[in-house]
Amino acid sequence: MERPEPGASDVRLGYIRAYAPQLALSVLDVPPRDEGVAGATVAISDNNTTGRFLGQKFSLDVVEVKPDSDVLAVFDAMAGRGISTILADLSAAQLLVLADAAQAKGIIVFNVGATDDRLREEDCRANVFHTAPTRSMLADGLAQYLIWKQWRRWALIYGSHERDRLFADALRRAAERFGGEIVAEKEFADTGTARRTDSGVVQIQRQMPVFTQGLAEHDVLLVADESEVFGTYVPFRTWQPRPVAGTAGLMPSAWHPASEQWGGTQIQNRFLKATGRRMLSKDMAAWTAARIIGEAATRTRSADPKEIAGFIRSEDFSIAAFKGQKLTFRQWNWQLRQPVFIGDGRSVVSTSPQEGFLHQFSELDTLGIDRPETKCVLK
Repeated sequence: MERPEPGASDVRLGYIRAYAPQLALSVLDVPPRDEGVAGATVAISDNNTTGRFLGQKFSLDVVEVKPDSDVLAVFDAMAGRGISTILADLSAAQLLVLADAAQAKGIIVFNVGATDDRLREEDCRANVFHTAPTRSMLADGLAQYLIWKQWRRWALIYGSHERDRLFADALRRAAERFGGEIVAEKEFADTGTARRTDSGVVQIQRQMPVFTQGLAEHDVLLVADESEVFGTYVPFRTWQPRPVAGTAGLMPSAWHPASEQWGGTQIQNRFLKATGRRMLSKDMAAWTAARIIGEAATRTRSADPKEIAGFIRSEDFSIAAFKGQKLTFRQWNWQLRQPVFIGDGRSVVSTSPQEGFLHQFSELDTLGIDRPETKCVLK
């Protein structure tokens, strides 16, 4: 076999990440500094293990921007360096700007961070693949488990920020879809108090029981607090002794750091050795995106971005990602079908889709917005 020309089989990936230091109600929940990037880095190493035999070399160029800042200058610089595929951990608004600029230059984008349903629906783009699940997929995965448990009556408390309201909307949709009943709702307004102080903790211990006191009789208390204002303080502080689920208590996620099923121990150990920590959902989304590119390059034996993208778009494409089955893309909006893990902070409790939730094509399509419901017109 002829040796490829220098650089001819280089597959150069870019990673654009919106980053700012974040606080969480618990210091144990503060995101790692390399969240997401670490997953992509491990995948690049995996790609090069195979690529070495095919004369292919994979690399990753990581650039950080501030949340909600302009991404065009960073994108133009990456495109100028010959990067043909970009992994993006950005807000929905930033991602749309990036996607439109990338489409004009024939560059494909993998969304590894944004869970906004609108990016797969009314604001979908033909050159954007989504390895991060949507809020509706996460809410549906949780709802299926609650229905399977016969816990059908739900009370919902949600935060006052847009992200909180979007997840609350996803939970309402899941209730209607699967036969749950939201018997009470209440908004927890963000007043900006310093709950990390000693007096703040005492305040919360007194405040949370009173806040939940008037809710109608329910089986489960659902929490929608993506903004990390109050959710961590809900379990064990409610007026009625009820399980808590949503963004606190029993939580749906794309991956769980304690997952060891379906060969999960293998990726967990590799990731731990490389990074010194356990793998989180965003790490898995970025790992999966980079591995998808590696798999397509290997199967096509090409570094041509058009050939790689064409193979990913084909109905024959699938990827193994330690989730019990091969994962495929929804052809109508390029969302990756995937199971949803249901777990607490210590272990995986269950995995959705649950037994008995059937679908004519794929049971994974019971999670999130299905083809007959979609508003996506790829452009």
